[in-house]
Amino acid sequence: MLTQCQAVAALKRRRFRFKHPLRTLDTTLIELCATVFDWARFVRTKEAITLHLQLDHQGCLPCWALVTEGDVNDVRVAQQLTFAPGTIVAMDRGYLDYALYHRWTTAGVWFVTRPRTNMLYEVLDQRPVPTRGSVLADEVIRLTGLHAAERCTVPLRQVTIWDETQQRPFTFLTNIMHLAASTIAAISKERWQIELLFKALKQHLRIKTFVGTTENAVQVQIWIALLAMLLLKFLQLQSTWPWSLSNLAALLRFNLLTYRDLWTWLNAPFGCPAITPMPMQATLFAT
Repeated sequence: MLTQCQAVAALKRRRFRFKHPLRTLDTTLIELCATVFDWARFVRTKEAITLHLQLDHQGCLPCWALVTEGDVNDVRVAQQLTFAPGTIVAMDRGYLDYALYHRWTTAGVWFVTRPRTNMLYEVLDQRPVPTRGSVLADEVIRLTGLHAAERCTVPLRQVTIWDETQQRPFTFLTNIMHLAASTIAAISKERWQIELLFKALKQHLRIKTFVGTTENAVQVQIWIALLAMLLLKFLQLQSTWPWSLSNLAALLRFNLLTYRDLWTWLNAPFGCPAITPMPMQATLFAT
């Protein structure tokens, strides 16, 4: 299903001009009842599971997932992942691991993240900044912290932009040297698409309420929800109508018991009348 979705998404217009595959790595916590789901360790008074998800931004498709107990650290999961050289991985501060940054850089994997506010570094080079625009600073840096300098010896890039909406500066850490600073900021902003996917999974595909209470039952329901999300994405990509994911899910639910041509309805949902199916009852003859 994912392969079919990616084939359709490849024909659509790309969000960015660069041809690097863009992935976002993030997690969402699903809280569970401690007395019923006692196998899902999280904290002393709560039980929970974590859905680790990787989003392919060409089509906004969930392309990799892992369900773990709630106390599994995000970095431990990221350390086990491999990406093709040239891939750009966007992530938040929860994946901070300087050794991982070094390994990805030497392997030709790019990343965009947010640095810690107390990160120690020295500036190696000041890159030119446009006189107009939101970019405040564009620097090539070297980490100087006690452990960071040992774990990541390659130069990194730090970009600071001014956000007009929130009226505050934002700083990004990356190993991408060949893209514009404004593109780095746009990549980080695009990371929020995975939050919209998490919201859709919880609201429209009901993964906060579980039918079964065993670990296997919960896993099955989450994987079914991800498959259903791919089916929705496939219909959305194939349609010429400008569907939002929430409207598509809602109207499909309303039309489950009506008889329509699916592809005609997808392209013209308000101009496709219901069809009365021909009777299929066999005729009985008296003998």
